[in-house]
Formats: sequence, structure tokens, C-alpha cells
Amino acid sequence: MFDNELLKQVSEKARLWLREGYDPQTQALVQTMLDNDDKTELVESFYKDLEFGTGGLRGIMGAGSNRMNIYTVGSATQGLANYLKENFKDLEQIKVVVGHDVRNNSRLFAETVANIFSANGIKVYLFEGPRPTPEVSYAIRLLGCQSGVNITASHNPKEYNGYKAYWDDGAQVVSPHDVNIIDHVNRINDVREIKFDGNPDLIEMIGENIDAQYIEQIHTLSLSPEVDRRQHDLKIVYTPIHGTGRYMVPRSIERWGFDNIIHVPEQDVMSGDFPTVDSPNPENASAMAMAIKKAEEVQADVVLASDPDADRIGVVIKNTKGEYALVNGNQIVMIFLYYLMARNKELGTLTGNEYIVKTIVTTETIRKIADKLGIKMYDCFTGFKWIATVMRENEGKARYLGGGEESYGFLPEDFVRDKDSVSSIPLMCEIAAWAKEKNMTLNDILIDIYKTYGYSKELGISVIRPGKSGADEIAQMMVNFRENPQKEIANSPVTRIKDFLLLEEKDVVTGKVTKLQMPATSNVLQYYTADGTKVSIRPSGTEPKIKFYIEVHDTLADAKDYDAKNDWADAKLARIARDLGIQ
Repeated sequence: MFDNELLKQVSEKARLWLREGYDPQTQALVQTMLDNDDKTELVESFYKDLEFGTGGLRGIMGAGSNRMNIYTVGSATQGLANYLKENFKDLEQIKVVVGHDVRNNSRLFAETVANIFSANGIKVYLFEGPRPTPEVSYAIRLLGCQSGVNITASHNPKEYNGYKAYWDDGAQVVSPHDVNIIDHVNRINDVREIKFDGNPDLIEMIGENIDAQYIEQIHTLSLSPEVDRRQHDLKIVYTPIHGTGRYMVPRSIERWGFDNIIHVPEQDVMSGDFPTVDSPNPENASAMAMAIKKAEEVQADVVLASDPDADRIGVVIKNTKGEYALVNGNQIVMIFLYYLMARNKELGTLTGNEYIVKTIVTTETIRKIADKLGIKMYDCFTGFKWIATVMRENEGKARYLGGGEESYGFLPEDFVRDKDSVSSIPLMCEIAAWAKEKNMTLNDILIDIYKTYGYSKELGISVIRPGKSGADEIAQMMVNFRENPQKEIANSPVTRIKDFLLLEEKDVVTGKVTKLQMPATSNVLQYYTADGTKVSIRPSGTEPKIKFYIEVHDTLADAKDYDAKNDWADAKLARIARDLGIQ
């Protein structure tokens, strides 16, 4: 049940959508909500405005101020256009790139964005069809644009869509531009302020001309081309899970010299309905089930996937029992960074001026690898815009080797500034080939890392709380964890607490508080224990959930103990989850 004041507010807000400026179909949907005795949909659609946050927009599609539709997309674009015209007023011609994924309404939203930009006198390069998110980032840099927009909700369920805003370096916007854009978007108070009528003369279609350059530049990342040629028949199962990777990823793999790509035909169908999966997320076993079945049939060397906008990567390898098993996001990033660092060392190309980047919730084992190889490692907030920030600060000063986060995103190149499966997937194929040349598998590489640098295992748990009541509950959970911090975790005392909202680190033993050196604040809380356990807690910035990241550490003396160590870690991770009250 909803209180009368809330119902009054949402009803008044909804009636504004019945006035001039809104199309008849939208008005009919809003009127139906108003007339319905059950006001749940009305409240969820209008209780707030779909917030243009630092990452753009993301939400369920439908009519209403809290939904993804041409009006919320239009308001965001008009605000962004106004800011671009103010920020780049001395430029003769402001230019932007607009792209989109395969989701329902993505083309409609992309064309809406292009029309609004062009109506504001801004030159638009509009991709002719669905393209990977990283290719939009690439095109912004290649074409010398000031901004860009990609319409995508990444790996979210089919009901969602989203809007990602980029700046002139090809990265998602950060301070001060993020808050300035939000301010300009919030100034749009009337739908009639949005210039929907586009100028066709300012809209240019792009496609193959960008595709070809992108693929060629990605191929320059190969560190073992001779290995790729020798292992050209490596058995690779790949699925785009109905997404934009369908054409670009196989093309990229083939350019690296691998010619034995085994498809999952049902999932090669590009569709916003994602008909073979409940959720098109390659970190979920259910989304990978068809690819794993195909791998079992052909006895593949590696199974690879990309999500709908082809920025995230999923990996499945054979474990010690000969079963195909998912590699978690931490392990994926660790394998990539280990290879890039170790292979550069093999080639004698390390000069002492290289660096890697990971996020604060990604495994600490990566730090141990970098320290041992003498390579600088940066820790940054979750989200590739922060990895891109580190890259921007080091541009022309140090060589970027790679960066990634536990949420299945990796970037091995510096000519793109967002996570990229189009480059990461052929690189993982190369790592599998490199391992095969050493009579090893990817699983062997993983175990070798643990033996050399210490064992770790991670568990990510998302507690989903949709709607207004869910948002309130998530906020209260964060308050509780701050005001009543854990004293011990799995019988190990908490020794340090990092609060990135306050930018403070507290030594629990001595009581000493030091400032954390970060570029901004973030609603993240971390506990560290005496036995090396790390627990990170943060609300999602794009989905109605609060995320828990748990990491445990130990040693691994012998490869034959690997399965037993995994069992030990699973038990400990489960206990920690219970202690936190989330499982």
C-alpha cells in the first residue's frame, strides 16, 4: 500500500505527461496507469525522475519519468548538447559519435539522440547498425569528437535499456564534466525544450570504415603472433549471447590467425529479446550453458562469450577434473595481467616505465604479481571511467599494459577507453595458445599463478532490492555497516576499515586514521582482517542492488592440492556470507 501523499504526488506528475508535447501512445499508457486501481506501476514509473548519474541513464523501458523512453533520453541529450555548446563554444564544429546495441528500442533511442544533437547544430557520426560499446569509444578518439553516446544496458535483462555518455578522450565522463552535465540535464523542465526535429545534413552514417581500422589496430596488441599461427586450429567456442559481438568478435579472432571458431548458432541471432537466456550475462552459468554443451561436443580448448554490447567477456575452461567450468571475473583479469606482464618480460620489453590498473574490489593477488615483476599498479574505483582516468593521467608518461575489474571487464589497449571484449577475446585465445605451446592449459596457468604468488578466491553476492522501498533498504544497509562495523570475520579480527565515502582508512588496532588518496568519494566500505580476508560493500550505481565482494587468501604449495584448497575457500566464503547476513 502507498500513502496518500505519495499517490497525490505521482498522480500530479503523471498528468503532466498528458499535456502537449507527448505522443498519443505514451499518453494512453500513462492514462491507463492513472485509471488502474492497482497503483504499483504508476508509483514505480513516476515516484522519481530516472536520474542522469555519472554513468548516464539505465532503467526499465516504458512510459514515465522513471523509465527509459524517448523523453528521458531526449532530456538527457538536450542537457548534454547544451553543455557541449557551452564547453566547446570556440570550436567551429562540435562533433559526437552515437552508437547502440541490439536491445529493443536501441535504434529508436539512438536515432532520437542523433536528431537532437543535429537539431542543436552538432555534427553526428551515427553507426549504421549495432556496434560494440568499445568501438564507440574508439570512434570518438579516431574522429576527433568532443563527446559520444551509446545506447545500451550492457548485460541487464531485456526489460532494461541505458544511455552512456562519453567525453573527448573516449572515456565515460568524470569530474567536473559529469556534475556539469547532470546540472544541465536537470535544467530541462519542459519536454518542449527538447529539439526533436533533426538536421539530416549534420548526420553521417559510419560503419565498415571504422570497423576495419578498429580490427587492424586491435591486432597490433598480439605479443605472440608466431604462436597464434602455429596454434591456428585451437578449438574456440564463441557466443555473442545474441549481442553486438556477433560480427566483430569472430572477425577479430580470425585476424589474430585463429581459424577454428565454433559457433552456437541459436545465440548468433541478434535479438533484444535474448530468446535462449533469462539474462544475457556471461558471468552466469545459465547464459553459458549452450556454449558449454557445444564445447563438450567438440572438446574445445576454450569457451568465450561477450555480453550484448560486447564490452564484457565470459570465459570457460576445463578444470582439473576435466569439466568445463566458469572462470570468475577476478581470475580473468588476473590471467590477462599475468600474461601481459610475464610475456613482456619474456620478450625483454619491460623498461621499468610500465603500469597496470585494477579496481579496489578486484583481487589483491594482482598486486603481488606486479610487485614481484617490478611493475607499478594503480587501484581505482569500480568502473572503467576510473581506469580511463588513470590512463589519461599517464598518457605520454608511462606505458599502459592493461587494466580490468572483477565484473568481467578488461582493456588491453590504450586506443580505447572502455572495457573491450573485441580485443580481450582474441588475447585470451593467444594466452590459451601460449599455454598450449608450453604443454599447459589455461587451468594450469591459473594454478601456477596461485603457487607462485599465493592462493586467493573470491565470491560476489548481489542483494537485489527493486523500487523505492528497495532503494531505501539499501541505503539503510550501508548506514548499518558504517555505524556498526564488523569486529571479526570468520573468527579473524578486523584490522583495517576503509571508508571511501569519507576517504578515511582506520587502523582498528591503533585507532589511527589516515586519508585515502582518491580522485573523488564513493559509497564503498571495506573490511580487512588479520588473515588477509577482504570484504567490500557497495551499492550498484546502475542497478537496484547492493554488492558484496568477499576475498580470502592462503598458500598453495602443490598443484595436487588445488581442488582441496578450492573446497576450503568455498566453505570459508559461505561462512563469511552467513556472518554478514546475506546468504
